[in-house]
Amino acid sequence: MTTNRPLRVALCQCNLPVGDIDGNLHRISELIDQACARGADLTVFPELSVTGYPPEDLLLNPRFAEAAAAGVQDLARSVSETVVLVGLPDLTDDLYNAAAVLADGAVAATYRKHFLPNYGVFDEQRYFARGTAGLVIDVAGESGARSVRVGVTICEDLWYPGGPGQWAAVEGGAELVVNLSGSPYHRGKGVERERMLAQRAADYGCFIAFCNAVGGQDELVFDGHSLVLDPTGAVLARGRQFEEDLLLVEIDVLSASRRRLHDPRWRQPVDVGRQRLRSVAVSATARPAGPVDSTDGAIRPILDEEAEVYRALTLGTADYFRKNGFRHAVLGLSGGIDSALALTVAVDALGPDAVTAVSMPSRFTADVNQEDGRDLAARLGVALLEFPIADLATAYDEALAGPFADTDPDVAEENLQARIRGNLLMALSNKFGWLVLTTGNKSEMSVGYATLYGDMAGGFALLKDVLKTWVYRLARWRNRDHEVIPVRIIQKAPTAELRADQLDSDSLPPYDTLDAVLEAYVEEDRSPDDVTRLGFDAALVKRIVTMVDRAEYKRRQAPPGIRISVRAFGRDRRLPITNGYRPR
Repeated sequence: MTTNRPLRVALCQCNLPVGDIDGNLHRISELIDQACARGADLTVFPELSVTGYPPEDLLLNPRFAEAAAAGVQDLARSVSETVVLVGLPDLTDDLYNAAAVLADGAVAATYRKHFLPNYGVFDEQRYFARGTAGLVIDVAGESGARSVRVGVTICEDLWYPGGPGQWAAVEGGAELVVNLSGSPYHRGKGVERERMLAQRAADYGCFIAFCNAVGGQDELVFDGHSLVLDPTGAVLARGRQFEEDLLLVEIDVLSASRRRLHDPRWRQPVDVGRQRLRSVAVSATARPAGPVDSTDGAIRPILDEEAEVYRALTLGTADYFRKNGFRHAVLGLSGGIDSALALTVAVDALGPDAVTAVSMPSRFTADVNQEDGRDLAARLGVALLEFPIADLATAYDEALAGPFADTDPDVAEENLQARIRGNLLMALSNKFGWLVLTTGNKSEMSVGYATLYGDMAGGFALLKDVLKTWVYRLARWRNRDHEVIPVRIIQKAPTAELRADQLDSDSLPPYDTLDAVLEAYVEEDRSPDDVTRLGFDAALVKRIVTMVDRAEYKRRQAPPGIRISVRAFGRDRRLPITNGYRPR
């Protein structure tokens, strides 16, 4: 007599560094052991988990893919109690983004990703060939138990209505479709993914298990947020955001079959995909007795928007330091809102002992800004160095007196101060191995309101993709429970303090207006005419657009920074520096 039992699935949402094949395999093995100890029938890892995602041009070295494949073969020999899905590059007749099925001490099958994204931050068609076949695995448990049909997909495969997920469910009768994913974060991405996955579950009439990566990789941040959804699209379990998690869920797959009995769509002939679907039988041994802990399959709440962005910034910063071997950060502290938020994020990410702030007042620096900087450093418990630069600026002025004779002071003299500060910070970096954090925001970088080799000098740009209005939102959010960033810093008018009585508003439109135009032009890629039709002054839009386009050469020389928007400078948005086009 055949019996039915729930399928116990472990989603291993883990932080695996790019390129560390041996370290990643060791971590994967540890998590497999944990999943087995908790009785998992099926254990799933993120996309390209063996190599980390995205490996970029490491993939062009054949030895890289060969090392990953050899490591997976070794790993497979130790797998016996659960069926495992791991992501790796598959180098055979061509190179594929693949998922290996490990069971019974061997690689039982390999699935190749069908849809290869080539937009935004993705560049997979540069490296991979497209898979052509779907895959269903029959997971058998203890003797007499009914096997469960599981479809295998990788990330983008589920973002399309048709393709291998549909083939597995409709043609292969899969009761569960699993998705190994490396889906990077941007504001609102989590809600967008849940909505998409809910639609796929309802369309396929089956359960969906989505296992996402977590962690920072250069400019990208992966938010985790793994999910299990039932055939109606309802969320059964939700993993933690921005941290590792082993999400263990029992799935009553029989309910998918029952639901299909009431759905006439499943009785209609479908030709697409039949010839492209492969099937393989694998087994998992009987699991230990005992129920799944109620916390394992918990539907964890979604963070609010400010909390998401802040966690992305801290995780991205912490991982950039950890994965690149940096132990200490240094940044310039002006007493303004940008450096205040950058310092707070750095301390939250790295700890106060790993951060040094540097105050570099000029003759234009207001006493109140020095006081606010000292106050913030004390509240955060970080070391504060003070280097007045007035005498250094005078020395530069004297050195340039000859060629600058008979000219009026202008931005050249102003920028000397920023470059002196950059020199001092880089000297500390060279001497002590500290990584310099720049503090400029996306609004400033968009319009070129930044100094090359000055405030742009550094190794990592915390706020590179954070608009000025969001800087204020995050500062207020960080103060939600108690005042960390002095309120006076948040309330005072922003200034670069490179000349007497200078305010940002002398050079830029109000930030709420500027940011709204930037969101439309940069992030939504609207034309200037389209932006004007949103209600903005045409001359103002033209001015902002011109500033954005002219500043491309600066942005190309900026350090990497954390991506939190749908269209960040660098990976997402790249314009020719030499460019005669003028948008209308």
